[in-house]
Amino acid sequence: MVVSTNSSHSPGRAYLGRLGCVIIIFILIALLVAPLAWRRMIRVYYAQHIHVPTSAPHRPVAIVFGAAIYNNGRLSTVLRDRMETAIVLYQEGKVGKILVSGDNRFEQYNEPAAMKEYAIRRGVPANDIQPDYGGQRTYDTCYRARNIFGVESAILVTQEFHLPRAIFTCRRLGFDAIGVSADLRPYRGARWYELRETAATLVALWDVIRQDSPSVMGDPIPMG
Repeated sequence: MVVSTNSSHSPGRAYLGRLGCVIIIFILIALLVAPLAWRRMIRVYYAQHIHVPTSAPHRPVAIVFGAAIYNNGRLSTVLRDRMETAIVLYQEGKVGKILVSGDNRFEQYNEPAAMKEYAIRRGVPANDIQPDYGGQRTYDTCYRARNIFGVESAILVTQEFHLPRAIFTCRRLGFDAIGVSADLRPYRGARWYELRETAATLVALWDVIRQDSPSVMGDPIPMG
């Protein structure tokens, strides 16, 4: 009788194969769960720093994060609600200045200019509105607010899904930041926003660890 000595069928190798599969599965689960857990932790921790306009404490500046605009300069619903919320804060004396930060990478696309024009039409004096043309990302807006515009304390104005990441980023970059929710209505694509925010919150951790300068900087422009 011939006895097979093929080690590929040995119990030890089969066990190692199963163990390898289990390890791979655990790694895949960890890669999936880690961003969700981090996002949840940030939301819970920074919930205490999120206010509605009527209960918000006073701060020198409101920082409004940019969002999409259309070809004619019309603000998207999300961005219009952010501006309306900042204007209410200004009109109620909660802030003295509004920093409008957004994307201006393309010749025919200028979020800060459209945001400033909207606020002026709503009665905010032009001298109290500071455009930031380098706010291509949340990190860029926070970094430039501190290092270009000299902001030391501010109310961040954006939708609630975005606020925990924005507050986390600005605080880790060295200034006192609280948030006011600009959720004035339900928004289409809310599930997509939440999914995108989960990934972006993990990227924000990497950003604040490195604290690299944004691609667009410039000379200081103190807001007074």
